[in-house]
Amino acid sequence: MKKTITVIILLIIAIVFSGSLYWLYQKNQEDPVVYETEQATTETIIKKTVATGNIVPKEEVLIKPNISGVIQEVYIEAGDQIKSGDLIAKIRVIPNVSTLQSARNGVETSKIDLTNQEKIYNRQKELFDKGVISANEFDGIDVAFKQAKQAYQSSLQNYQIVKTGSARGLGTAANTLIRSTVDGMVLEVPVKEGNQVIEANNFNEGTTIATIADIGKMIFEGKVDESEVGRIKENLPLEITVGAIENKKFQAVLDYIAPKGKEENGAIQFEIKGTLDKKDTTFIRAGLSANASIILAKVDSVMALKEALIQYDVKTQKPYVEVETGEQKFEHRDVVLGISDGINVEVKEGISKNDKIKVWNQIKKSEFDN
Repeated sequence: MKKTITVIILLIIAIVFSGSLYWLYQKNQEDPVVYETEQATTETIIKKTVATGNIVPKEEVLIKPNISGVIQEVYIEAGDQIKSGDLIAKIRVIPNVSTLQSARNGVETSKIDLTNQEKIYNRQKELFDKGVISANEFDGIDVAFKQAKQAYQSSLQNYQIVKTGSARGLGTAANTLIRSTVDGMVLEVPVKEGNQVIEANNFNEGTTIATIADIGKMIFEGKVDESEVGRIKENLPLEITVGAIENKKFQAVLDYIAPKGKEENGAIQFEIKGTLDKKDTTFIRAGLSANASIILAKVDSVMALKEALIQYDVKTQKPYVEVETGEQKFEHRDVVLGISDGINVEVKEGISKNDKIKVWNQIKKSEFDN
């Protein structure tokens, strides 16, 4: 019995020993993994987020008429540079029948009153000349006559304004002549000769005859997602790229972030605005699509590593790298990182530029590769 147990034990030992030899043999047949290394480089790292939007004028002025009618002539077209006071268009007034009749009645009423006051004046003047009435009494009659004459002239002028939009003596203040109120470029003329226009008043915003803006003051107007808005702040620098202008970047400053977001396609978007640098004289057409890179942080000429070389401790989550100390021998080295652009990351402490860093996620070649 003891002999049988001894034999079984020896057989088990022999099998384990043979398996170990076979495993070592197979291990020796595998190609060893050779880890490559890389060194730190000097980089300028920019941490940024991107917003999409348009280039628009900082201020657009809508020129509207102060009288309703039909466009008789248009003196400008889009692209023209004009100054404040320049003539834009002329309107032919089509009077409202009710208003016209009321103005006509006003003329007739004031004419009747004038005729009556003139008769009184003539009678009283004869009496005054004969010394029947005093000078004070005659002065009151004279004033009433002059007031009646002034009222008649005023009613005639009002009738002409209602009928034609202008009257003798108004000069450049004529309602039918539409003039620019600012200096700038004409961006749009949405009306043509023959179009009917409505005056701007408390109940109607009126018809826009022209849109004028100073193209020397352009801004980027875009939107950022709610996940990004917490990372930005006013006065951050912007780099603007316009799709229609190749190989050109425009500098701007973020000067507005909307305090309230709006839902668009299931996401909350916040409006932002940035004023473009006035020193750049490149002509940018209003409304062009653009992208703005909002620079959150920037460092120049710093030691940097590729993000792929950084490892993180499983327990502490602290970053570290493996530095080569001999042929295919590496040691653990903790590092202090700075800003990252997603490709390169700033290394503040832990390594030198001469250290060779292990490419830790080395992919072993397939046995089928040549």
